[in-house]
Amino acid sequence: MDTSLTSAALDELRRQRPYPAVSLTLPTHRRRPENAQDPVRLNNLVQEAVRRLEADPGVTAERRDDVVARLGEAVAETDLAHAADGLLVFAAPGEHHVWAVDRPVPERVVVADSFLTRNLVAADAAARRYWVLTVAADRIALWAGRGERVTHDFDHGFPMERDLDDPDAERKERIGDLPSAFRDERTRQFFRDADAALTVLLATERGPLYVTGEPAALSLLGEVGDAAHGAVQVPFGGLAHGTADAVARAVAPARATDAERLVAEALAGLDRARGGHTYAAGVDEVWQKASDGRIHRLVVEENFRVTVRAGEGHLEPAQDSDLDAVHDVVDEIVESALETGAEVVFVPDDALTEAGHIAAVLRF
Repeated sequence: MDTSLTSAALDELRRQRPYPAVSLTLPTHRRRPENAQDPVRLNNLVQEAVRRLEADPGVTAERRDDVVARLGEAVAETDLAHAADGLLVFAAPGEHHVWAVDRPVPERVVVADSFLTRNLVAADAAARRYWVLTVAADRIALWAGRGERVTHDFDHGFPMERDLDDPDAERKERIGDLPSAFRDERTRQFFRDADAALTVLLATERGPLYVTGEPAALSLLGEVGDAAHGAVQVPFGGLAHGTADAVARAVAPARATDAERLVAEALAGLDRARGGHTYAAGVDEVWQKASDGRIHRLVVEENFRVTVRAGEGHLEPAQDSDLDAVHDVVDEIVESALETGAEVVFVPDDALTEAGHIAAVLRF
């Protein structure tokens, strides 16, 4: 069950599939007793998907059996004992995927020629990915973070390690000729190699970068490299050999400061846009602007959800039980905005009450 997402993985999930591509979305629970029913509800969704496949004359028996088998494999991989707030199960001929997201999703079964990724896109945008580089003279490690969790990243040339043992160290120390590890040329080259790998990563994988280490290590990295320029420095040594929990705790204050700054900048940008007549507010108006590709920055409250029905050029309020209702129109707006290159910023609940909980800065 996956919990992290790269740009390449998201692009792959969004491509067209051979029909039928089945998407199951299920709101899940982190604690008892609410999570006791999650396995039953997941099984009900799977059975509904099977019924739809059996009733679809466009699905051959071979493809139906393939997709049903893939659904079974996906369910077997799902660890609901450690669920987050939402579960996404994708199955198509020859493949299946399971994603846990820290964001509520509606309960749905969709059979189409592509996976229903808008909830995954919105969750990815809300839980903004970040990177942590932990540096020491003998080890430089990379961590991928989302929310409060960080995990070791082994896909971009890290961790880098080297042996600090100097067979002549005792004599050099006696005569005062043992340089600081961070003035040694081998260490400088070690840091240059790390900077080169980091440059390759940041060219394709966006996200804030935090760098932790002793002050001397941070100073050397800034001196010999370019990739870490603009990173938030966290003077905290020992984390190159530390645990994920320790790394997450060390960068938490810096992340909180960054989040507050982003929210303040987003709200100030809306005020400027209102004065410059490049402003939209409310779900109906923002939905129209997103459809037209006019949004430069979308600002939406973290837990804002609304069920609507698409009318002629506008949205109408709807009940969850309505067959033609759109249960996740906010996530649909988020995906539409991202597809046209817009920035998406999630802000605390009630920060946009006067704007109808969702607003945008327009391109024109």
